[in-house]
Amino acid sequence: MKKNLLISAIFILFTASGFSQLRPASEYLHKEEYAPKMNLFKVNLTALPLNNFSFQYERVFTKRFSAAISYRLMPEGTIPFKESIKRQIDSDDPDTERIIDNFTLSNFAVTPEIRFYLGKKGYGRGFYIAPFFRYAGYEGNNFEFFYDDENNVQQSISLRGSIKSNTAGIMFGAQWSLGRHFLLDWWILGPHAGFGKGDLTGISSRTLTADEQEQLRENLEDFEIPLVKKTVSVNANGATMNLDGFWSGIRAGISFGFKF
Repeated sequence: MKKNLLISAIFILFTASGFSQLRPASEYLHKEEYAPKMNLFKVNLTALPLNNFSFQYERVFTKRFSAAISYRLMPEGTIPFKESIKRQIDSDDPDTERIIDNFTLSNFAVTPEIRFYLGKKGYGRGFYIAPFFRYAGYEGNNFEFFYDDENNVQQSISLRGSIKSNTAGIMFGAQWSLGRHFLLDWWILGPHAGFGKGDLTGISSRTLTADEQEQLRENLEDFEIPLVKKTVSVNANGATMNLDGFWSGIRAGISFGFKF
């Protein structure tokens, strides 16, 4: 009798041990299959119509915290919303319209940020707040200004140059999983502000007279850039416009990406 009880006890312990090992393995497989992905790569879809190519990589560290870095590139081209800008200016100012038509712009931006997810799901999902820093560079070309020569014939000089800016801000957004491998990231609003500095230089194809230099100086000084300190210098060989002051912008858009 005791022998049978001992055999039965050993059998129960053996089978229980076997099931206890099999069950955690299946649970582990289940959890591994549905574990949140920690690497997120995204493309900003709303930037593409503006000739901007914007990418972001995000690394999730905990349920509530992640870090990301974005890179944006706009090849040289006409300024975005050119026609909308022209509609806002005085229709009796053809020189300004020509400046806008001829001006070309390229830029890049590098934007590191940290994200704090506030929703229940977390791990790169739900509403988030993201403080960020942005370093950006802008290259301008064909910034054309006009003056009359000694024969009252209109002439022009084309300025080109670059501006670098450093700004900081905070992004409010929300991110959703689209199945196991895809996601949607909505940058609801990301205001940022800081300072920018640079210069634009133009070299004349001919020696400028004193009267021509004065006309050109007046036209450059009359060109207003809000909240930016502008210093203009003109000589017989051309002109330079130094810019230094407040710089601001807004981040917004919708990005589509995949998780791995």
